[in-house]
Amino acid sequence: MCMWHTCGKNLGVTANTSGTSRAMAIPLKKNNTMSFRLKLFISFAAIFTVFTLLVMIFQYDREKKFRIGQLENTLDNITEIAHNYMTSNSIVDSGSYIMMDSLMEILPAENIRLTVINPKGIVLYDSEVSAVETMENHLERPEVRQSVSSESGANIRESATTGSSYYYYARFYTDYFVRTATLYDLRVKDFLHVEKLFIIYLILLFLVTSVILHYITRKFYEIITKLKYFIIRLRSGEELDETMEFPKDELGSISNEFTSLYKELNDAQKNLVIEKNKLYSHLSALNEGIAFFSPMKEKVLTNNHFIQNLNLLSEMSTISAEKIFEVPELKPIVQFIDRQLKESAVHSTDDAHPQMEMDLQKGTRYFNVKCVFFQDKSFEIVIIDATKLEKRRLMKQQMTSNIAHELKTPVATVMGYMETLQHNSISPEKQKYFIDKAHAQARRLSDLIEDISTLNRIEEAGDKYELKQVLVKDVVAEVEEQLKLKLDEHHIKVHVDIPGKLKIKGNKSLLFSIFYNLFDNVIKYGGDGAEIYLSNYLKDKKNYYFSFANTGNEIDDKHLTRIFERFYRIDDGRSRKTGGTGLGLAIVKNAIQLHKGEISARNYKDGGLEFLFSLGK
Repeated sequence: MCMWHTCGKNLGVTANTSGTSRAMAIPLKKNNTMSFRLKLFISFAAIFTVFTLLVMIFQYDREKKFRIGQLENTLDNITEIAHNYMTSNSIVDSGSYIMMDSLMEILPAENIRLTVINPKGIVLYDSEVSAVETMENHLERPEVRQSVSSESGANIRESATTGSSYYYYARFYTDYFVRTATLYDLRVKDFLHVEKLFIIYLILLFLVTSVILHYITRKFYEIITKLKYFIIRLRSGEELDETMEFPKDELGSISNEFTSLYKELNDAQKNLVIEKNKLYSHLSALNEGIAFFSPMKEKVLTNNHFIQNLNLLSEMSTISAEKIFEVPELKPIVQFIDRQLKESAVHSTDDAHPQMEMDLQKGTRYFNVKCVFFQDKSFEIVIIDATKLEKRRLMKQQMTSNIAHELKTPVATVMGYMETLQHNSISPEKQKYFIDKAHAQARRLSDLIEDISTLNRIEEAGDKYELKQVLVKDVVAEVEEQLKLKLDEHHIKVHVDIPGKLKIKGNKSLLFSIFYNLFDNVIKYGGDGAEIYLSNYLKDKKNYYFSFANTGNEIDDKHLTRIFERFYRIDDGRSRKTGGTGLGLAIVKNAIQLHKGEISARNYKDGGLEFLFSLGK
């Protein structure tokens, strides 16, 4: 099949399929086959040989013990019969041991020798010896000595009295020993000898098994070899043929399993790469600096923001995330990490992990640092540059204070006017005067609330404003039309030099607020007879650049950098007199920034003030 040719190439055979190349591959395969098959056969044969020997030894020992047990059981029965006979006939008390001859005559077994010995080892009766008094002491006989310490004793030896070999068996009955023995002749030897038939059977079984093992190892090796080539092909990364068929045997089953596993692993690897890339992209996109460390405090993964924030926090220049453990300001975090690593286990659940968080200030910057431990004692450290958030918080806090201050005066004024009208009898002319004053303060409150609302909408929901193409000159014309009476009242002339077709992508309402507040600023602070010059003096690929200048009153240079701050007034008394909220230029700046532009202010060359700003196309 084609599959095996491919495997041959992956094993080092060249891509050339000529007869020479194939001939070179065959000897290598045969040598490997013989070597592996021989090792496999020897391994199986050795295992079976050891097993066979163990079975043979076990069976031999078991059968020998069984035959000895049969013989000893026969001798034990005779011993017990002799004991019962002696007890029933009171032979020990009477000393008539000659009566034991009667017992010997009726015993069915042949070649049995019976001996009675007292506890001191003196022979009282022996069926083979008449003059027992001439027999030596038997207390040290092995079978007798053994029966003292155990239930019975047995031994095979030559009799010192008769000169014949016996199989002795003895039992101790408190007052005497009863010893039986059978002549250890060829008959007994054959009885105790294990039959060789079982050994012959095991040898034949071993030979048959060896033949079977040879066949099995050959087939097994063929399967292993084919499977090896198949795995090599998988490892080489070659695409698998979906229509490929395998033999309907073990190889086919295993190959199909490997095919399924390969596909699953391949899909899992692809998904893992995708998820890994997602993780890297996510870490790169995060504004927070994050780093993962092993239980040995070694960096596993980090993003660029972590190194950047670490350098800002520590005032050092490093590209090593491990330097965080040397930053003095983070000593509490480092101590927390050391404590956790020293514990035998991190006691945590899926919903809670040991963690520590701290805030610190470094110069004009604010940082939030957090450390979280995981169950395997690895941990992550997150460094967040919270400068913008902290400044915004302080700004909101200041703004809240300023709003309260700004509201306090008009509210107190309105209440004063209302109390005067309520508790005093005054003329209709005075009443109208106080009502007009209260109305003016109420209007000022309304303007202040409207400006605050506009500013908050720009800052908090700037991305929700609808953007579309807007003609700038039309917006300026609407502003002029709405403020025409005030402009005429203060004799202010307007000069506009903006192309009629100039369009930007923006929000018309916010663009109106930009130009309205700039015009209104001139009306309130420019003075009577001022002139306004509005022009588009430059453009590039991204922005249009505008100049809004007015003649009239100048301001000190020290105020130019602060006039865009909320509630900042150059002359607080004059601003309140003209009805200014102190938020107009702040609205202008934030609205321009929302349109991807910038604004700055400077004193105009002919007196007055000039605003230079850009708006994104």
